[in-house]
Amino acid sequence: MYFFLQQLSFVEFTFLTVVVPNMLRVIWLEGATISVSGCIAQAYVYCALGCTECHLLTVMSYDRYLAICQPLHYSTIMDTRIQNFLVIYCWVFGFLLTQITLNFLCQLYFCGSNIINHFFCDLAPFLQLTCSHKIDFQLMILIVAIPLMVIPFILVLISYSYVFITIIGISSAKGRKKTFSTCSSHLTVVTMYYGTLITIYMVPANGDTLTVNKLIAFLYIVVTPLFNPIIYCLRNQEMRAVMEKLIIVKDTQ
Repeated sequence: MYFFLQQLSFVEFTFLTVVVPNMLRVIWLEGATISVSGCIAQAYVYCALGCTECHLLTVMSYDRYLAICQPLHYSTIMDTRIQNFLVIYCWVFGFLLTQITLNFLCQLYFCGSNIINHFFCDLAPFLQLTCSHKIDFQLMILIVAIPLMVIPFILVLISYSYVFITIIGISSAKGRKKTFSTCSSHLTVVTMYYGTLITIYMVPANGDTLTVNKLIAFLYIVVTPLFNPIIYCLRNQEMRAVMEKLIIVKDTQ
């Protein structure tokens, strides 16, 4: 679990690095300029990292499924080789499949306004500036979203369905609580991540809802990664035990 948490932390650190510095520049200067190629690059890396995180959260759900539903076989199945393979798969698959989006972005033709009413180059406001046919690109996004987002989300639901069935089957209330605590942190993060992710792409990116869309994007990009370390530290008994020992040692000194 901690191996995958390291990867999740690195993904979110890179994710914030792609968006936040330019966002702060836009806020400080009340607007900023960016080249078309720079905007396309930011949109691509942003999408690729988001997809990588989707698959990484799915792998972590599978890890929790093995730990709870098949504890006797966990160490045999989830060995170092499988861990490395799953992490490499998440990174490679996320960046390679998002390459399709990059190819379409590079073929767009711009002839109208060059102002993006957003704090970064998200796909929806970026597409509003193009004079090319948007239907093909939007259809492509829907098709690519199936293996990048929809299937991982379904696999997460399947994993936690088996986890909940196993937890319900535990006879003692103390055992159910202890077992559920091993996956509650990850379940909270998955709910926050997919909740904001689904909401932001359900809200239209024009008209009176544009401000709301930007607020949801801020929650999805900045607030959610900010809360992840807090969730994993405060809701994890081992983390709390270590912090309590550190506090006790400092008090004795």
